[in-house]
Amino acid sequence: MTFVRSVLFAGWLYLMMAVSGLICLPQTIATGGKSMAGGRMWARTTLFGLRWIVGARVVFKGMEHAPKGAAIIAGKHQAMLETIVPFIMFERPAFVLKAELLAAPVLGWYAKAMGMIPVDREAHASALKKLLRAARPARDAGRQIVIFPEGARQQPGVAGEYKPGVAAIYRDLGVPCVPMALDTGRIWSAKGIMRRPGVATIELLPPIPPGLSRDAFMKTLEERIEKRSQELLLDTPRYTSGA
Repeated sequence: MTFVRSVLFAGWLYLMMAVSGLICLPQTIATGGKSMAGGRMWARTTLFGLRWIVGARVVFKGMEHAPKGAAIIAGKHQAMLETIVPFIMFERPAFVLKAELLAAPVLGWYAKAMGMIPVDREAHASALKKLLRAARPARDAGRQIVIFPEGARQQPGVAGEYKPGVAAIYRDLGVPCVPMALDTGRIWSAKGIMRRPGVATIELLPPIPPGLSRDAFMKTLEERIEKRSQELLLDTPRYTSGA
């Protein structure tokens, strides 16, 4: 049954990505890409599908730490889910994403139109310079820059290597960084289509103020994210289908 529900949800996920994109296309064009309506609709329909198809739901904590203006959101990465829900967590998120995603249908066009920040992970030093150049306009526009320092999704309980790009953005932009802990891997597999019933938590932690040295920042960021993410995994929240 879990497999069947997972297949149904996968169809729902990508169908609603296309539907959200088409419905919100006029508003996106009219606002020059400033509207987040398409992303917000996709995020809400994703959570709806998780709840009623899979039997899973997501709890958001620490939302009092959600920045209103320019900031960095640096998150743990266990599932595709946390690349979708920031649309309803923040006012105008700008995601740091793989450059090849810009070629994807619907998603790629929207990413370009909404000013997302592409990074070529194979280009090394030149990629870092391009990343900073692309991030500055997002900061100047008061947006929340969402980045996953591990780069790739990790299995629950596994700490990936934190890449230096987040420290470069932090030092260059001079804005606070809000760590984001989560345990989404308990309901959404890092790879494949399997989704499981249960409750996942995404939690914003107190912001790290600007001005720390590179080493101090990276140490603080990784310790906070990994410690809280592990605590969330060890917790066993109750789930009620009608909650």
